[in-house]
Amino acid sequence: MGDRWQVEVDRSVCIGSAQCVHHAPDAFRLDTARQSHPTAPETDAAEPVLEAAEGCPVEAIMITLLGSGEPVFPPEE
Repeated sequence: MGDRWQVEVDRSVCIGSAQCVHHAPDAFRLDTARQSHPTAPETDAAEPVLEAAEGCPVEAIMITLLGSGEPVFPPEE
C-alpha cells in the first residue's frame, strides 16, 4: 500500500469483542478493562489493520492517512 496510517480506537465505543486482536494481533491489544489499543498509533498501511477496523462490530477503530488526515476507515459518506 505504501501509505502511513494513524490508527485510533474510540474507547467510549469499544465493547472489547477482540475482533481487532483476532484480525491483527500485532497491531492491537486489549487492556485489563478489555478496551482495545493500537500497539503503534502510527503504522504502515496493512491489510490486517484495515480488516480489524472493518471487522469491529461497533466501528470503534478509525484509520486516517498520516499527515493529511484523510479517512481510510470508516470511509466518508
